[in-house]
Amino acid sequence: MANPNDTTMTMDSNPQNSAEQHDRVCIIGSGNWGSAIATLVGRNCARLHTCETRVNMWVYEEDVALDDGTTRKLTDVINDQHENVKYLPGIRLPDNVVAVPDLAEACDQATLLIFVLPHQFLPRLMPTIKASCHPSCRGVSLIKGLDFCADTKNPVLISKTIEEAMGDDFQCGVLMGANVASEVALGQMCESTLASNFGAPADELTRQIFDHPPSFRVQHISDVAGAEVCGALKNVIALGAGFVDGLNLGGNTKAALLRVGLREMAKFCKVFFDGVQDQTFMESCGMADLITTCYGGRNRKCAEAFARERGADCCAGVGVGGAILNDDGEEMLVDPHHVNLAHEKACEERWQKIEEELLNGQKLQGTLSCKEAYLVLEKKDMLDQFPLISKIHDIAFRGKPIHSVVEGVVATPMQASL
Repeated sequence: MANPNDTTMTMDSNPQNSAEQHDRVCIIGSGNWGSAIATLVGRNCARLHTCETRVNMWVYEEDVALDDGTTRKLTDVINDQHENVKYLPGIRLPDNVVAVPDLAEACDQATLLIFVLPHQFLPRLMPTIKASCHPSCRGVSLIKGLDFCADTKNPVLISKTIEEAMGDDFQCGVLMGANVASEVALGQMCESTLASNFGAPADELTRQIFDHPPSFRVQHISDVAGAEVCGALKNVIALGAGFVDGLNLGGNTKAALLRVGLREMAKFCKVFFDGVQDQTFMESCGMADLITTCYGGRNRKCAEAFARERGADCCAGVGVGGAILNDDGEEMLVDPHHVNLAHEKACEERWQKIEEELLNGQKLQGTLSCKEAYLVLEKKDMLDQFPLISKIHDIAFRGKPIHSVVEGVVATPMQASL
């Protein structure tokens, strides 16, 4: 291992052990959150002596229509105007953030990879990333979601999936917190949590790349699993919050849902992952992120629209999948298998429609995480231990009445422990 106090260390030394190594940072993803974090990372890399000034941001190339009626490549617009006009309009990106459409070029000799894109796109990207980055590279994932192991039936951290794909002792931490992208980009004060185990001085050097006081305060913890699973499951609970809003229920009901949701998040973490710490749930990545997402995130917004559309269908006497409803709002279909198929197909189509109408090309993560968490619990025969997550899933994909979300709250014992 290189000596961090060796002043003769060359620029080829390991950046995870050396404060002398200049980090070359690449942001993989350029959506709403990717562009927002680029505003902070770009400014920090421009001022930190431990970083190269230039920050590459990999952009999935697409054509964008401009106000003057012309159409241009998104990367060209970002590099010319220093603004992601599609995913973060109105916010200027630092001049040292460079949009790069070629993934290999973007990751070339990078020592720090920041992953911020829907995780379903990772498998086809990882071979190129692995072949292009610096041998001593490390990573930080901002991805909210879970993978699923078909063999063990257990959930798998996205950070672990990245580590396995990269190989060669690659380490990946996570950045999770109460961070609505537009508010971060506007410089409104917020906090976030970096969870990593890179060791000294890399943990602190990495924290400094994100930390931008006083507007963006980053705390460091070592509990990667706890922070990452909170980041995934809070989007599931936010669907429930959207259902509550769609029913025009008040703050009391939503507060109860958040309380139960936090308990189920904590229980899920501890059941499936070792070393999860109680304190993690009190950090920005835990309770704070859950509150923010359930009041202002895209998952809550889309779930409210889903609930209101379902309510309109009930008023019209039409159920999920075109079923006819009786006077109690129950569907008059006989074959349960056909009912489930109709529900799943109709619900998937509704979510896709809402996503397209409300998110301007962004992707919902809560619905995918909901299905992933449900699948794990179903395979382990543990659905009855997570009544809120189970009920949110059944509303979202099985056509259960929206108002039954309250049943998922009241089914949880009042004295349930973390």
